[in-house]
Amino acid sequence: MKRKRRSVLAKNKARINLTVLIIMLILFSLGAFWWSSNLKPMTDSGQDQVFVLEAGMTASQIAQELKDKNIIRNAEVFRQLCKINKADSKLVAGLYYLSPAMSAQAILNILLQGPHPDVIRVTIPEGYSVAEIVNTLVKDGLGTQDEFYKVMQTYSAKDYDFLTGVPAGNNRLEGFLFPDTYFFDRKSKPKDVVDRFLGRFNKELTPETKARLEEMHVSVFTWVTKASMVEKEAAKEAERPLIAGVFENRLRTGMPLQSCATVQYVLGEVKPVLSLTDIEIDSPYNTYKNPGLPPGPIANPGHASLNAALYPARTDYFYFVAKNDGTHAFAVTYDEHLKNTKKYQ
Repeated sequence: MKRKRRSVLAKNKARINLTVLIIMLILFSLGAFWWSSNLKPMTDSGQDQVFVLEAGMTASQIAQELKDKNIIRNAEVFRQLCKINKADSKLVAGLYYLSPAMSAQAILNILLQGPHPDVIRVTIPEGYSVAEIVNTLVKDGLGTQDEFYKVMQTYSAKDYDFLTGVPAGNNRLEGFLFPDTYFFDRKSKPKDVVDRFLGRFNKELTPETKARLEEMHVSVFTWVTKASMVEKEAAKEAERPLIAGVFENRLRTGMPLQSCATVQYVLGEVKPVLSLTDIEIDSPYNTYKNPGLPPGPIANPGHASLNAALYPARTDYFYFVAKNDGTHAFAVTYDEHLKNTKKYQ
């Protein structure tokens, strides 16, 4: 009887083991099918697309960008493929031509080969004006001044929501040409180039940023205008929220902003110290004579200045003066400010 029971148990165990094995084989087959399916091209045919691998991008970020552009089927599969090929440390920033008709492995192979050789690398420093950016692009052979200024006139809120409220004029995109390192095909048209700048700025408008702007009851145009002033006044990143806070205190109490940077924007040059004649210049950008913000941005701010304008420091400071080392001395009262001015200028 015991032997019979053991025999039955053994048979049941064998059946269970066989069932588990079959299930594992099915799961393995399904997994292998899923993996291989997601390595396949998105389409049978497709044109090459320009893909820009930005400096500092990880394999995970690249995979997501490729998925968002509908060049690959699955970001997670591509991430794992990069891991298998130990690609993270081998990927080089630059411009690549990729097609949804390529397999995931073929795309990775192209990325591992390095960027397209016929590419122009352009680095735009934070705080550059539209004029400085255009001059840089022209110098790099990407178009003429007339072409760039004509193209910039064509953009409106229909193209990018954040351009709502932007006035007309040659410098209408001031503040929105995001400073960064870009890679352009030598055959790029001025419109393609400007699109890249505006597309990069659009990435700054995260859900958190939009929520914060709504909380502050501030438009994108006003936000960028404030950030541009911070960009031109602050040399050290740590001081940007403090300077933004000074401007907020002045705006709140009705004091003129008295920003040297806004006058320098009109003058078209940076002076160590403005003269009495300079601060009397007749311009809506002269914040010594006119209350409130200037009519628009005075430069193209980077992420740190945009963030400082979103989250200005809460202090009692109403004044600041530049020291000789790139930092500033902050003051609550005018008397204290005069002492700082005498000490550092």
